[in-house]
Amino acid sequence: MSQPLEGLSAVVTGAGRGLGRAEALELARLGAAVVVNDFGQPGRDGSGESSAGPAEEVAAEIRASGGRAAAHTGDVADFPQARELVELAIEEFGKLDILVNNAGILRDRMVFSMTEGEWDSVIRVHLKGHFNTTHFAAAHWRERSKAAGGPVYGRIVNTSSEAFLAGSAGQPNYAAAKGGIVGLTTSTALALAKYGVTANAICPRARTRMTEDVFAGFEQPAAGLDPLAPEHVAPLVGYLASPAAARANGQLFVVHGGMVAVVDRPRVRAKFDSKQDTFTYDELDAVLTAHYAERPEGETFAAAEVLGLKRT
Repeated sequence: MSQPLEGLSAVVTGAGRGLGRAEALELARLGAAVVVNDFGQPGRDGSGESSAGPAEEVAAEIRASGGRAAAHTGDVADFPQARELVELAIEEFGKLDILVNNAGILRDRMVFSMTEGEWDSVIRVHLKGHFNTTHFAAAHWRERSKAAGGPVYGRIVNTSSEAFLAGSAGQPNYAAAKGGIVGLTTSTALALAKYGVTANAICPRARTRMTEDVFAGFEQPAAGLDPLAPEHVAPLVGYLASPAAARANGQLFVVHGGMVAVVDRPRVRAKFDSKQDTFTYDELDAVLTAHYAERPEGETFAAAEVLGLKRT
């Protein structure tokens, strides 16, 4: 079996269950030593007492298969605990090579009903959690690069969502956080390229406790692998963490059920120039109202249609 990650070490956040677990197992299968991070709260909204159980169980599963793994049960949205996570990987395995950010929670509500706490908590875990670990991993790679006098090996794989691409009416906090993660990813990719580090983001579609409502109408098949199984997503993460993906940087991928799509950066759809020194309201009314009148009804969701996301 090919082991392109042999000799490399990884951190996977939110790896005690679902997608993060599948990613941690895949990285270990490809040869990486893995720090399995999970805060271990039972509620998908971040509720309940934290537990070492989920992270410890996945780490034990990796070790039972002959791999190397350690468990970390800290909260990645807490700055000092994120530092401890990165330091644990360095202490256990000598260095950190791969960071997979996956940890998240849901607190869904329509924008007119959402509380400040529901907004802040989701932004904190998703977006701040991604930043915290990225910050300490980036500092580690920059320091190593300066000591080495040249580029080192570093890979970041962040987790965004199609909720950012196509919208999600009852998830303004989640969609905003996932859009922010894409911005963080592209900025990080530019900042760390000279050190040999790449940063990419994925929009995975997988059946986990986070998405049980989204896929309620899509039942698992009686036989064979579920098209929405996290195991369809994990191989792309393994690839992006590998040396083979050195030229993929600052990219966004949609992945599910045996399909990978590379998403273009936003492009200009139409351009209008004022015939005067500056636009007037009447001139804008003339050109923009006509432009939108020509668009087919429902074209607002073109991104969703291109990606095969059915809206219900």
